[in-house]
Amino acid sequence: MAYENELIVYYRQGCHLCEEMGAHLHQHQSEFKYHLNWVDIDKDPELKRIYDVDVPVVRYKGEVIFYHFFDEEQLRLSFANGPS
Repeated sequence: MAYENELIVYYRQGCHLCEEMGAHLHQHQSEFKYHLNWVDIDKDPELKRIYDVDVPVVRYKGEVIFYHFFDEEQLRLSFANGPS
């Protein structure tokens, strides 16, 4: 299913916080209708430099909406204005 909105999730393999973030984001995907774009920071030296200790990082419309832990309230606030 194609969604208009996209969340970019910066992660790394073997990160338990990243796995937890993914589980939460998948639970809310049908409600908020977003596509998840998973980006492994270890495959890009610049992303690794920027996000090395902060993964997972979730961006929406060019802004970081949360990192480390899922925040349902922030997700709801981010989508309050409707689809992009």
